[in-house]
Amino acid sequence: MKRKAIFLVPYFLWLLLFVIAPIILIVVNAFTGSDGFTLSNFAQFFSNSNFLRMTFNSFWYAFLVTLLTLLIAYPVAYILSKMKNQKFWLLIIILPTWINLLLKAYAFIGIFGKNGLLNNFLDLFGIGPANILFTNAAFIFVAAYIELPFMILPIYNGIKDVDPAILQAARDLGANRWQTLKKVLWPLSKSGVQAGVEAVFIPSLSLFMLTRLIGGNRVITLGTAIEEYFMTTMNWPMGSTIGVVLIILMVIVMLTTTSSAAKKQKRGI
Repeated sequence: MKRKAIFLVPYFLWLLLFVIAPIILIVVNAFTGSDGFTLSNFAQFFSNSNFLRMTFNSFWYAFLVTLLTLLIAYPVAYILSKMKNQKFWLLIIILPTWINLLLKAYAFIGIFGKNGLLNNFLDLFGIGPANILFTNAAFIFVAAYIELPFMILPIYNGIKDVDPAILQAARDLGANRWQTLKKVLWPLSKSGVQAGVEAVFIPSLSLFMLTRLIGGNRVITLGTAIEEYFMTTMNWPMGSTIGVVLIILMVIVMLTTTSSAAKKQKRGI
């Protein structure tokens, strides 16, 4: 047991230095003003329409990205669960996550730019150049592409956990493919869907790099505001306040989805 405890030391040190300590610093800064302890930062946040609009934008874009990835990921995960060489195809899905986010963003800048690959393709049909880059649609598409593997993998695991005998029994009782999917597979794989939604929605709330590189600052979210206050205006107390609000929102989303899934499981849904 002592040997096992020794191996836990690096993990707890990493957790302390890079998770707990930064959160404590952010919380302290959020309640710090020129005269010491203050709640004025939070009062300013909840009374300023710009901050409230950024909060709504964060939820709205996170919802759209999550919905788009879910609509793509579930059919892909279902098809993947029926294919041969599943480990190979899983590796293909995971590979893009190994590439740096900044590199992927610049790659899409080259694809969506006025002289980019997509506009050159559209030019063959006499369409273009179209203003694809620096639009909401471009931001949502790129964010969904980046988050897609994190939606596919939990759903795939959820589908694989379903006993094939249950699906076969549904077909033997007269259910067609659509009825089996809707009435049997979807409810039984909801745990994977819930895990995928959490894995995509929560990080999407705080996206900021893509809002600048792909959205061209037309997409303003809480993540963008945090970067602005920390890196540009150097107003760390206000930036920390937004960070605390964002952390609270993420925890609420996580607790809500987890509790709703637990209630459904108790009811046998």
